Amino acid sequence: MSQHETAAAARRPARQGWLQKRLTRAQTQKNIFLLVAIAPAFGGYLLFTLYPNLLSVYYSLLDWDGISPAKFVGLSNYTAMLQDKYVWRALLHNLLYMATVPFLVIFISLLLAYILTSKAYKGSSLFKLLFFFPNVLSTVVIALLWAFVYDGSIGILNALLRLVGIDVGNFYWLGDVRTAIWAVIPPYVWGGVGLYVIIFVNAMTTIPKSLYESAVLEGASHLTRLMRITIPLIMPIIRVGALFLVLGSLKGFEHVLILTNGGPAGSTDVIGLYMFNLAFGKDYHNYGYASAVGMFLFVILVAAKLLMDKAMPNKSVEY
Repeated sequence: MSQHETAAAARRPARQGWLQKRLTRAQTQKNIFLLVAIAPAFGGYLLFTLYPNLLSVYYSLLDWDGISPAKFVGLSNYTAMLQDKYVWRALLHNLLYMATVPFLVIFISLLLAYILTSKAYKGSSLFKLLFFFPNVLSTVVIALLWAFVYDGSIGILNALLRLVGIDVGNFYWLGDVRTAIWAVIPPYVWGGVGLYVIIFVNAMTTIPKSLYESAVLEGASHLTRLMRITIPLIMPIIRVGALFLVLGSLKGFEHVLILTNGGPAGSTDVIGLYMFNLAFGKDYHNYGYASAVGMFLFVILVAAKLLMDKAMPNKSVEY
């Protein structure tokens, strides 16, 4: 071995050691950066989401109004809940909303998004803005707007019906047991369509135009193109949207709270609102029983998620 090769061999371990130190230092810096970046969000999740949920499990075993000393009652709250007819009535209303609101939002959003992407409208950007406008408004504003729509004396719905020859007088749609539960559905749909129109439009614009051109040459109608090309290719996005809508219709209660507060005669009550009134009602405060109802709602949400995973498997179509 020459003198030069001997010197190079002697320097190689030192160079490898220096490189190893650099890699170790870079990995340490990366770990520190990830810790600093993730720690605030993870800490907020632990403090404001996980900890309150775990605490609710403990509260569900108590008889407690939030002020006086708590009394441990074990599973008594759950036993009482299973015999509570108002819980099952509220669950039935939730299931009705779950069966209607997601379907209507997805159907209308897909239709509008397909029209916007398949037709060369000059004002398509304006239509997107108009469709998205309800999502800029808060839930309170949307509910108050629809409360005016349904008003018996000055409501626009009764005025429109009179224009087409249907006079219902001063009928108040939110004040009748027969119509109140159905009148709550349109505000949910109107407030949710705009967001999914934008999502579906963006998803549809990624589909190659050549697929549609080939379908047109073969004589495929718009309905065939929508059902055989568009929907299968964006099904993963539809699946996620449907999941959010189903879970939202199960746990949401803001619209019902503002429009009817569960009335008339409990005909629009939902589990989230029932739980809210149990904990923060005017005449009744039982955090323990409300927490038990919350755990029941949690089980329903998990079951809905599992059923949706089974009914809509996460399969994507490639092109």
